[in-house]
Amino acid sequence: MITKRHVEVFSAGCIVCEEVIELVNKIACPSCDVEVKDMKDPQVAARARSLGIKVVPSVVIDGRIAECCAQRRPDEATLRSSGLGQSVY
Repeated sequence: MITKRHVEVFSAGCIVCEEVIELVNKIACPSCDVEVKDMKDPQVAARARSLGIKVVPSVVIDGRIAECCAQRRPDEATLRSSGLGQSVY
């Protein structure tokens, strides 16, 4: 049984990335385990490639790229529809 939703935010440290990190933290709930990943770290960059991430910032929820992150900037409605901010209980 899943007790936490694992949320990864892939960031390059830019202003847009910081805005997305703020958004994710704002809508995350106690069931969300949010982790910010620095794309300057080679291991993080390798994980991003393995997930198919092509742009940053990108948000991955439970191992899947949020639909909004595949082609454009993350938005609140799509992140919520991907499960962010929703209890897993």
